[in-house]
Amino acid sequence: MSYLIAVHGLLAVVWVGGMFFAYMILRPAAQPLEAAQRLSLWARTFGRFFPWVWAAVIVLPASGYYVAAARFGSLAALPLYVNVMQGLGIVMILLYLHIFFAPYRRLRGGVESGDFVKAGHALGQIRQLVAVNMVIGLITIFVALVGANCAGGNLC
Repeated sequence: MSYLIAVHGLLAVVWVGGMFFAYMILRPAAQPLEAAQRLSLWARTFGRFFPWVWAAVIVLPASGYYVAAARFGSLAALPLYVNVMQGLGIVMILLYLHIFFAPYRRLRGGVESGDFVKAGHALGQIRQLVAVNMVIGLITIFVALVGANCAGGNLC
């Protein structure tokens, strides 16, 4: 069970940490590049990052539900913090699916066809959605850490 919890936590860190890196570090660093270079960089970056997010989108709910059922006896007995994590996680997954199937496809198509106006518009949408998802992810991690500590009978 400990290994499954560790994999669960590591995938959450990879996903949220990747968004943090992209938004807070790479975005400002890439800003001085010309549009074609910047948009190509982002298309390549997402192309390498999104397989990891797909792994997270699949493994996080599966491992989370398994650990929750094993730890709390049933999904009906989940404490509030686990339900909050679950709800926020579902929102994050839905936002990611939208990013992947809508603006990311337009970004790739725009870069491949040389339509950098189209690609730039798509990147702007991705930037806004990643910012929202990153904040939700950070809140989810906060809830997990505080909730698990409080649920153990420690001072909150």
